Amino acid sequence: MPSRDTVSWNAMIDAYMKSGETQKAFSAFGQMPEKNAVSWTSMISGYAQNGCGEEALNFFTHMVRDGLLPDDYTFGAVLHACSTMALIVHGRMVHGSIMHSGFHTCAYVGNGLVNMYAKCGDLDSSIMAFDDIYKKDVVSFNTMVFALGLHGRGNQALQLYEDMLESGLKPDKLTFIGLLMSCSHSGMVEKGRMLFDSMSSVHSLSYDVDHVACMVDLLGRAGYLSEARDWASNMISSCEALLGACSVHGEVAMAASVGEGMKSVQPGNETSYVLQSNVYCASGQWEQAELLRKAMAEEGLKKPPGCSWIEVGNKLTSFVAGNCQAVSCNGELRETLYSLENEMRNFGRCWL
Repeated sequence: MPSRDTVSWNAMIDAYMKSGETQKAFSAFGQMPEKNAVSWTSMISGYAQNGCGEEALNFFTHMVRDGLLPDDYTFGAVLHACSTMALIVHGRMVHGSIMHSGFHTCAYVGNGLVNMYAKCGDLDSSIMAFDDIYKKDVVSFNTMVFALGLHGRGNQALQLYEDMLESGLKPDKLTFIGLLMSCSHSGMVEKGRMLFDSMSSVHSLSYDVDHVACMVDLLGRAGYLSEARDWASNMISSCEALLGACSVHGEVAMAASVGEGMKSVQPGNETSYVLQSNVYCASGQWEQAELLRKAMAEEGLKKPPGCSWIEVGNKLTSFVAGNCQAVSCNGELRETLYSLENEMRNFGRCWL
């Protein structure tokens, strides 16, 4: 390419981000002689999609400071970053910019607000954002159904589904994943069965592995473990849901059988070891859990360390399991952490 214009640079950044090469995208962005709103949005969106929420927010801040006006795609990207990291304070500040720009009635941006507030635990604001959308599309309803289901509002999710049908919109496969998840979190087994059957009989939609996993989760949570196992039929994602249900209901024997089945299908996957170990820990069988941990080590498998973050005073702090050096762990904080660990062990559950 003899000379690159802004469009070419933007395409290169987008390609790097889609392949997960965020550093190369950053380098290309820095070399651009002229940047436009698309350039900044590509960086923000790429960082958000690659799990780099903090970098996405920093780019959004610098974009605004440089005098560039965000468009609906920019706001959608930064809201995605806020939702994946549950940064409600930053999300509310972005919402303020959206209101000022007049994009809050746009379906694309409104859907992002609904999702962001739901992921941050503010269902009331999520509902208000949904109500503000001028022309709701299928994604709008799907996002709100997921939000209600996530917060255990199964009946409201089902009513919203009826409203969606009355508006003339046709449900898609994602609609039913949200509905089945809502039924699962609210214990509505029979309603879930009916909705699953209606996919093909009423709406001519075929089911996917995600729908089966939802049914396994629905049945497993309600204690129908034998039926849930029949549904699972060696589908990895479904078996993971079944193992979670085994842990809740103390079905150690079934968990062992399902775990062995998962290992035969995907021998190099650490998930079966981790979930099966959790079942043993939940039932107090510490020796069996230790044997699984040793088996993982012998196979050269490692569980990725858990990571969480907290937003205090507009500052984001990350915590990685087992790494107290990453944050300023003073004596008081260490003492509190050890105290909490002892309480969890005394309670009888210790997750791997």
